[in-house]
Amino acid sequence: MLFSLQVFDRGAWSVVAVTGELELGTAPRLRQQVVSLVGDGHRHIVIDLSGVEFVDSLGLGVLVSALKRIRAHEGELRVAGPVPRVRALFALTRLEEIIDVYESVDDAVGAPSAGEPPDG
Repeated sequence: MLFSLQVFDRGAWSVVAVTGELELGTAPRLRQQVVSLVGDGHRHIVIDLSGVEFVDSLGLGVLVSALKRIRAHEGELRVAGPVPRVRALFALTRLEEIIDVYESVDDAVGAPSAGEPPDG
């Protein structure tokens, strides 16, 4: 499967849709994309992993690095749509305890931000 990144806006959120394997050869491209987005002033980023079947330790490291970079700029990172295999990896590594994980991009962009009251 070929690796690709697509970036689009959904309201106040920038969504990075990842397709392929997030591993040694591809993870640096995601890192650079996040660095570029943050450098351009984007502070609310969703990484859509619904098209990713495999993530290695470097891929996980890039997600943690992205979280730190975005938080350092007072932003928020969310992950959307991980397949069961990737979701299990998040649970095993306890990454789901530090990164908010949602079933879909719609869920991720629709949820209230930290410190924001829910719609009611």
